[in-house]
Amino acid sequence: MNQPVVLIAEELAPSVLAVLGDGFDIRHVDGADRSQLLPALAEADAVLIRSATQIDDEALAAAPRLKVIARAGIGLDNVDVPAATARGVMVVNAPQSNIVTTAEHAVALLLACARNIAPAASALKAGSWQRSKWTGVEIADKTVGVIGLGRVGVLFAQRMSAFGVRLIAFDPYVAPARANQIGVQLVSLDELLAQSDFISLHTVKTPETIGMIGERELALCKPGVRIVNAARGGLIDEHALAQALKSGHVAGAGIDVFATEPTTESPLFEFDNVVVTPHLGASTHEAQDKAGIAVARSVKLALEGDFVPDAVNVQAGGSVVAELRPALPLVEKLGRVFTALAGHVASTLEVEVRGEIAAHDVSVLQLAALKGVFADVVEESVTFVNAPALAAERGVQVSLTKNAESPDYRNLLTVRGVLPTGETVSVSGTLSGTRQVEKLTEVDGFDVDLLAADHLLFFRYADQPGIVGRVGAALGAAGVNIAGAQVSRTSQGGDALMALTVDSAVPGDVLDDIATAIGATSARSVDLV
Repeated sequence: MNQPVVLIAEELAPSVLAVLGDGFDIRHVDGADRSQLLPALAEADAVLIRSATQIDDEALAAAPRLKVIARAGIGLDNVDVPAATARGVMVVNAPQSNIVTTAEHAVALLLACARNIAPAASALKAGSWQRSKWTGVEIADKTVGVIGLGRVGVLFAQRMSAFGVRLIAFDPYVAPARANQIGVQLVSLDELLAQSDFISLHTVKTPETIGMIGERELALCKPGVRIVNAARGGLIDEHALAQALKSGHVAGAGIDVFATEPTTESPLFEFDNVVVTPHLGASTHEAQDKAGIAVARSVKLALEGDFVPDAVNVQAGGSVVAELRPALPLVEKLGRVFTALAGHVASTLEVEVRGEIAAHDVSVLQLAALKGVFADVVEESVTFVNAPALAAERGVQVSLTKNAESPDYRNLLTVRGVLPTGETVSVSGTLSGTRQVEKLTEVDGFDVDLLAADHLLFFRYADQPGIVGRVGAALGAAGVNIAGAQVSRTSQGGDALMALTVDSAVPGDVLDDIATAIGATSARSVDLV
């Protein structure tokens, strides 16, 4: 019997081969060279890559036997995950391999920035002994602001606490009780900017966080602030930061990631008080070793047909009964809609399962809901395995209830949560007809009958004439086509909800303008692609 072919397309730690063992046909290729990669993929059952190898639709088309793509690291920018999913190819990564390394690098950048390490070293090597020119500042007794309390942010905060600093953080998806456990005070973003002597970014890159530190935010900062970004390029407006450095309002910066990479030109390179590194956050021998071992284990599991914890595009393991499989993507979408509607982490979260499927072990549906709840708010990939840990880290109490009775639908799935404010947010859905079409049936107590489409909009407002026309006109002017729309209300003239499916994502400024125009109490867009 032929052994499965495992193609190693980039240099990985020797431990990878030890993990895979002797049951595979290991082959090596230069993944950055397409003329080598594409022919080699023809017989590959699995391919292991890092960041230099592009696995796009062309590469997938050249790999008819491919079952799993393994990225030895966190990022998947070089993997076309939707194309892989469409072809039934599993994608795995190593979501925890570099969290310690990245946190340590952020600390290193902060220290280097505070003490002018890089320019002082450069000047001394050039023959200039200038002690007074490179006088720095102490970190002790200062206020350090952490933007994003995911796993890296928490590790960074824990390490900075040893310096005797005051720690504050902004993260709307972390419960205050969890922040208190790690010695961090939660504040608003504007408060963090105004109070911090040092700011370090550790947030996920989404359309909402791109450019989150721009001209307005930098102007709010305390004069003399120093800013570190070892998270994702584009979170800081680099031009605005350069202007703030030029004016002296920002005293220094430590930057490891850039909006465009690789780059050898940036306005930030002009300043002695900016220390820059070429995206080295994950670049340690230990992190690379961890990443290689993790994905090798995943590849082995996948090719042996076992459950794969770190699969980013697989909805369930082999133990899930067939009756539950269609519900998994729907429940995950309900979780994502819940998070968009809530805008904050819930104190408690309940997943309710009603109908025929309640006769089965539905615990995987709770995992799917958590996977959706955290998918758009944490930097690492969320899987069935790490979703409960993410909830626990954020102080979310999770429960699962099921009931065989479902008066209105064959099966009804609900994600319901209570926010720290006491407000309850809920969203329900069902699978309709023989084609198992995913539909939303309820949003915050309002009955709807809406496809769980790629792009959704929700507006809450006081019921009054003309609202539908104004929303339609505004979206039309923005070039956004409406695919479906419904209005549900408590009573004539009472509280109303408008739910829409649209053909494309709605820019944030358009959403804000519509909300203002109709006097909406809330406006939310959800992109499920």
